[in-house]
Amino acid sequence: MGDFREMLLAKLDSAAQNGVRQEPLSDDEIEDILFRKYRAELSDGSSNSNAEPTSSSQRTRDDSYRYIPKFHFELPKSADSLAQKLREEARTLFLQKRSKELLDNNEFKLLWSLLEKHHTPPALDEEQFINYESYCKVANLAGDKFKRFLTATTFARLLASSGYPGKISVMALFNYAMRKVWLQQTRIGLSLYDYTGQGYLSESDMESYILELIPTFPQLEGLERSFHSFYVCTTVRKFFFFLDPLRTGRIRIRDILTCSFLDDLLELRDEEISKDAQELNWFSAPSALSVYGHYLNLDKDHNGMLSKKELIGYGSGTLTPIFLERVFAECLTYDGEMDYKTYLDFVLALENRAEPQSLHYLFRILDVEHKGYLTAFTLNYFFKGIQDELSVHRAEPINFEDVKDEIFDMVKPADPTRITLKDLISCGHGETVVSILIEFHKFWAYENREVGVTSPASEEANSL
Repeated sequence: MGDFREMLLAKLDSAAQNGVRQEPLSDDEIEDILFRKYRAELSDGSSNSNAEPTSSSQRTRDDSYRYIPKFHFELPKSADSLAQKLREEARTLFLQKRSKELLDNNEFKLLWSLLEKHHTPPALDEEQFINYESYCKVANLAGDKFKRFLTATTFARLLASSGYPGKISVMALFNYAMRKVWLQQTRIGLSLYDYTGQGYLSESDMESYILELIPTFPQLEGLERSFHSFYVCTTVRKFFFFLDPLRTGRIRIRDILTCSFLDDLLELRDEEISKDAQELNWFSAPSALSVYGHYLNLDKDHNGMLSKKELIGYGSGTLTPIFLERVFAECLTYDGEMDYKTYLDFVLALENRAEPQSLHYLFRILDVEHKGYLTAFTLNYFFKGIQDELSVHRAEPINFEDVKDEIFDMVKPADPTRITLKDLISCGHGETVVSILIEFHKFWAYENREVGVTSPASEEANSL
């Protein structure tokens, strides 16, 4: 660096002696020239010691960019290690700064004591309330760090849900502040795994986040380390199935924060959770072990994958072979067999059939002709599987035309000859339509929803 600096200054002196007007460069300008030179060398992998100093007109043009706002910022290229390191360091410092702006436990204690001291009497139904005058007094006494949580907008929002004019609940205000801090803490925590800084997490980013959360959950203390990778996969798949239905391979941090899944996941921090609550929580250890246990039970040949013959035992065991053929045709398989990750998507879709994401998944399987809509031909294609099951159970045959008309009556599509995904979601009966086409047990339950079952053949079918 010293040699180039001396060479640069020597050229400037030479230009001045030859009568060429050259404005003197400041130390900052020289350092800027050096920085750009060595950055170019790192990017190009070549050194150019004979680089000419930047002209005055070039510097003037570069300076003008300081006053023109830039609307697009490209990510550093993989070869530009200096720019990548600079960006990473800047993001880390920014997140640390944002973290310091949040309230800690001692500050929450201070806020609570101030709210209790300055609440507006009398207490109503044993609950303390505070008016706007006292609210402003608390904000001034608490200090600058608290003012972003105690704004006029916050008071107005809480007042809208308050049952008493001019006053808000002290507990509601305190819970609001705690919730806001928790959301910001979580956002900062997630952003640490967002290596590009674009507000998205890839699947591998999310896996790293969940893996590092496991030791902080008391409810997962008994989970064997060998199962951690399967637990992470089970957890991450739910986030990506519902937040990335188009399979882009990334989900927005904003979507993670606004969905209810994060609340369910962080519920595992509680040391005491009822057995029923754990069974209903997809992220709990019993739930994850149950899902993986069912996968292992289906895997009869113990090769770690599921064939069509093995998957037919899923659930009630009455999914039609035609539907399963389509599942293996549309979903990712390896030598015609399904791995655990693909199985999780399959389970999430069938266990949440009323959700738009599940209907999107199932619609793709039902759309045999890949036209973006279902026709009478499509419905008949899948209903043949139901008719085969009716024949096996010696039940009375059902006319397809009646089923088709009933489906179209339920959906009421914009085009009376075809059913789109939008029609299926907006009609409110998407779960029923899909179920009676792919699963004999669901079809039979729907068909006999209003009449008693009396025949032996019907009882056998209904018992499924």
